[in-house]
Amino acid sequence: MAKGYLIVNVYSDSVANPIKNATVTVSKNGNDITTTTTNEDGQTNIIALDTVDKSYSEVEQHETRPYETYDVLVSALGLTNTRIEGVQIFDGITSIQNIYLTSIDENTGEDISEVTPNTLWGEYPPIISEEANNEQGISPFVLQRVLIPENIIVHDGTPNNFDAPNYTVPFIDYIKNVASSEIYSTWPVETIRANVLAIISFALNRIYTEWYRSKGYNFTITSTTNYDQKYTRNGTIFEPISKIVDEIFTKYIKGSIRNEPLLAHYKSSTTEPGYLSQWGSKQLGDKGYMAIEILRNYYGNNINIYEAEITQEYPYSFTSALKEGDCSNDVYILQNTLNYIRGSYPGIPVIENPSGLFDRSTTDAVKKFQSVFYLSPTGTVNYQTWYMLSYIYIAVSKMTNSIYS
Repeated sequence: MAKGYLIVNVYSDSVANPIKNATVTVSKNGNDITTTTTNEDGQTNIIALDTVDKSYSEVEQHETRPYETYDVLVSALGLTNTRIEGVQIFDGITSIQNIYLTSIDENTGEDISEVTPNTLWGEYPPIISEEANNEQGISPFVLQRVLIPENIIVHDGTPNNFDAPNYTVPFIDYIKNVASSEIYSTWPVETIRANVLAIISFALNRIYTEWYRSKGYNFTITSTTNYDQKYTRNGTIFEPISKIVDEIFTKYIKGSIRNEPLLAHYKSSTTEPGYLSQWGSKQLGDKGYMAIEILRNYYGNNINIYEAEITQEYPYSFTSALKEGDCSNDVYILQNTLNYIRGSYPGIPVIENPSGLFDRSTTDAVKKFQSVFYLSPTGTVNYQTWYMLSYIYIAVSKMTNSIYS
């Protein structure tokens, strides 16, 4: 039988607080399959699980679900037991399941949530046209430039469902979640890249035009496929998708004339002009098409890939790649940042007496950080690594400030 893989990351409230020695039990149909504990960085070892053959995710079909599902129960001293049902496992793919535990509340029992089916497998309502969506006839605001926000506010329901909750989600996590909910992680790399660019562009269009804010709503985007893109609360993230998002999360597509990111609509299978066919993009990827070629096939030859600014207030900006043997103030900042993050992630080796020289101990610390956060463990600090370092640094700083303020 085919095998897929699962890693569970356990945190208390935020990524800044990984939980050591949490008990993680994987089950199916009420039967426990394996039980393990998290390490000092809040991670389990890789768990191998049975799943269906990859071939079922390679062609459009609705007879056999192309992934297997499992339930994951996590418990830790002083925190509420949390169960995630429907964790998805694909053939040959590592699934990443992040689980956030909360403090025990005497009025609540076990916290249970479900990973809903991928949109290519489940039945979801079709997207409503923008004209119908804009029932109030209000012209959207337009920001002065395209920006990558720190967070995006997702309304977990239709716009007028005022009982649905809003979730504040880091932008990069939102993109990983949507891509993992909308496409299959077994697809060709260039197909995944093309679909991720469409997903980013759609989200940035909603931000740039303040589509919902201009109508008086207090959120950025919805989680529903008839209005926007599928966001799955506590959804499973897949390593191939995660790596591509880390690489290109600041990039988007737009035409040569209009300023706003393309509102890049897509459907599972379609020949409708202006819509990307997800299954069609898979076939083009199989034929060796590059991402931009796939996108131009659907959105027209006048589109190009652009890069947006990041609005998150990082203490330092990326300047150039850093590697062993370099000596600079940027290396000194890197060393101190890693040592600071180590307060939450003690598995990262300490860098004794930071001096600004990128030595072997710095390489070891970088490689460990990269492996913890699913980056390629090269030991070289590229743009993706610097961004993730900054992201985790800010999260740890916020947690530390809240403790001592």
